[in-house]
Amino acid sequence: MDMDRYIGRLLDNRYEILEVIGTGGMAVVYKARCHRLNRLVAIKILKDEYSRDEEFRRRFHAEGEAVAMLSHPNIVQVYDVSSSDNADYIVMELIDGITLKQYMEKKGVLNWKETLHFSMQIAKALEHAHSRGIIHRDIKPHNVMVLKNGSVKVTDFGIARVMSKSNTLTKEALGSVHYISPEQAKGGWVDNRSDLYSLGVVMYEMMTGRPPYDGESPVAVAIQHINGGAPMPSTLNPNIPGGLEQIIMKAMALDPKDRYASATELLADMEEFRKNPAILFGKDRQIMDDATKIIETQQVLEAARQNRTTAEKVAAAGAAGAAGAGRTRNPAPGQHQRPADQSRPRTGEQPRSRGGDQPRPRAGGSPRNPSSNMTRSASGTDTERRAAASRQQPNRNRTREEIREEIREEERNRMATIAIIACSAVAIIAIVIFLVALFNGGILNQNANLVKLPNMVGRYYEEVRDYEGLAIEIMSYQYNDEVEKGRIIDQTPAYSEGAEVAEGTVIKVTVSQGPEPEVKVMENLVNQSYETAKKFLEDQGMHVLQGEEFSDDVEEGRVVRTDPAVGTELKDGQTVWVYVSKGPVIEKQKMLNVVGLKYSIAYNQLIGQGFESVDREYVEDDAEKDTVIKQSEDPNTMVDVTTRIVLTVSKGPKPTEAPTKPPTEPPTEAPTKPPEVTVRKTFQLPADRTEDYTLSLKQNGKEVLEPTTITAGTTQIEVELTGTGTQYYDLWINGEYYKTEKVEFTSDG
Repeated sequence: MDMDRYIGRLLDNRYEILEVIGTGGMAVVYKARCHRLNRLVAIKILKDEYSRDEEFRRRFHAEGEAVAMLSHPNIVQVYDVSSSDNADYIVMELIDGITLKQYMEKKGVLNWKETLHFSMQIAKALEHAHSRGIIHRDIKPHNVMVLKNGSVKVTDFGIARVMSKSNTLTKEALGSVHYISPEQAKGGWVDNRSDLYSLGVVMYEMMTGRPPYDGESPVAVAIQHINGGAPMPSTLNPNIPGGLEQIIMKAMALDPKDRYASATELLADMEEFRKNPAILFGKDRQIMDDATKIIETQQVLEAARQNRTTAEKVAAAGAAGAAGAGRTRNPAPGQHQRPADQSRPRTGEQPRSRGGDQPRPRAGGSPRNPSSNMTRSASGTDTERRAAASRQQPNRNRTREEIREEIREEERNRMATIAIIACSAVAIIAIVIFLVALFNGGILNQNANLVKLPNMVGRYYEEVRDYEGLAIEIMSYQYNDEVEKGRIIDQTPAYSEGAEVAEGTVIKVTVSQGPEPEVKVMENLVNQSYETAKKFLEDQGMHVLQGEEFSDDVEEGRVVRTDPAVGTELKDGQTVWVYVSKGPVIEKQKMLNVVGLKYSIAYNQLIGQGFESVDREYVEDDAEKDTVIKQSEDPNTMVDVTTRIVLTVSKGPKPTEAPTKPPTEPPTEAPTKPPEVTVRKTFQLPADRTEDYTLSLKQNGKEVLEPTTITAGTTQIEVELTGTGTQYYDLWINGEYYKTEKVEFTSDG
């Protein structure tokens, strides 16, 4: 593709291509100017070798459609998707910054604060995308832009797939191999956890200066991702906090089930770590085990001391003792060597006094530090007291194995305590449920209307789902070789002849799915409630996630579609997205005041605001030709963007006929134009802004005040204006319309 051949061209009579700013695997990115909205944009144009391939064109447009669904401060904004002049292109927000990869190459290893700062923003972008059913599939530092203010934007959804499309990798290995998840490397099922794995790899590289796996070929690197076994980040950077290391390694877990289930869950741990950088998460992650990591830096130990369990404290003491056993046994200056028949304290530990004895003076030395004679509080744990006592016992050398046994015993005691508490809680809950059932069902409903308990077994669920006087709920779906699909297998409470129940009682039923098929396929769940669809899929062994989308055809709260689609073959444990209707799309925007503007300017402003239909009607008027003199919707009101906006436009004044005879009276002097008046107008500004912003003041589309930077928190600005009569001024903030204010130019101000 000749990248320069587009420079200077005008696409769709709107976008002027200015220069090349980047290239990718599928497209070239240009800097361009939008003449309709007078702003700089980035345009990604599909390369020629791919524009001839219908599949690549489809994927390219799917990218734009996917990202256009997203609106988040940490995701690059897409403005337009189009095909024209033999070019397939996407118009995007122009980012002024560098890639995270370039930033890392400049700075080398990042500190944990920067790593957390960038990672939380990327995770928030993924959280938003995943909530819309979109997986990025190519998270890497090259696809993250760092802005001058320190914020980041995730970009290049070039291989993102809307989840209604195929969600497997079978034709080509997509994504960058150093950041690809194991399931992507194997061509397996990909879901949101694949993005979290890639984010974990990016965090690993930020903290260590290198990705976890490298090799001579892409295949070699992919195999390493599949096999796992990356070195702990702390072996490459001993300054990494333990809690952050745990977060990284959980995100990078080989099995998706061991990773964070969602970006929301990942963000929760990041926030906990941000609040307390010394935090260590659960032991189940097996990251801080002393067999794999021994922190010797005293400052780090002291920082983490308040968060260690008693067992960890004892283990640390044991490690210190083991280390001391290997040191020289020569006494330090001022110390006295004990006789061989007396127990010797471990190196690095002051001898302890017995009971309330005062410290004994050493031969040839000063007495021991009184502070070392302090004993543990009586409120300490049994293990702590046993550990303290064992250190005080004479003629006993504590071994590492003894310390480990104490740790194991404490763990057994703690687990027993947890079990007792759990059992007590269960018992209390059971008692509460029993009492509620007793009073609500037995006492309070003594006078309730009773209805006969029907026998639901063998009947079709669809026939009884709206049973009068009772609530019928599906408890589960089950495969059954003897009961026809859709019929009820069992019910709770069970039927007995003559039994009665209170009106409104919930009857839970088990519904047959018929004989178990050799191959499971996606059923049609459209218009079902989400709870029913979820239960149906879970009973088939599927993992269910919920999405939302607008629908003009399906009632709010009901299933619009599923991904995979109806008829698709399913595998055990497969993730299925169930999309629930949010009802019809009703998007509203604030109506601008365009009276007095040229029609072309008014049209561009309204289209830029999001209105879909803007028409005009011409009338003869004294106003200048092509000037808007009336609009169909009142300014500053919220209007549905699909509403047809009609602008009444002046055709200019009606031409007058030439006089047939000279006037009999001398012409009067033309009325004098009223003098211009200068007034000082105070405009009220938004008080809820937390960042500085740019303010512009326009009249009839023309700027009357140069763009001015306003400090966050400023509530008003005073401007000197000159004019006559009544004029209207529009305030724009950061290039977006804010409000219109009227100014009266009178001599009294």
